[in-house]
Amino acid sequence: MESNRQKKIAGILQQDLVDVLQRAASEGGLKGVIISVSKVSVTVDLSIAKVYLSIFPNKEAQHLLEGIKSNKPLIRHELAQRTRHQLRRMPQLEFFIDDSLEYIDGIERSLKEGDNPLENPDLLDDRKKS
Repeated sequence: MESNRQKKIAGILQQDLVDVLQRAASEGGLKGVIISVSKVSVTVDLSIAKVYLSIFPNKEAQHLLEGIKSNKPLIRHELAQRTRHQLRRMPQLEFFIDDSLEYIDGIERSLKEGDNPLENPDLLDDRKKS
């Protein structure tokens, strides 16, 4: 369970990361790419922040994630400048792809294509673990 301090720091980092990443994408000439910060979680000792990114289109996600990871020191420095009056120390940043939208989309596609266990209960027997 996150403390109020962890939640506050995560919220501050999330807002500022959105600004930093969107500005970097537009200055970098990336047209038609949307980068959103879906979640930030901070460890108990406030030393590491795990940042989950949703990147659209999905085919660009892995390539952009590698670019973001290679620019981690610059992103961390920019965040430190923005939050210098709110945080004493800037946590280390770890970036991950948030694939929850793809997961939800896969479930919706399965339901529409006839793999709906509500309409066909025989599918449940096939999916049970032994």
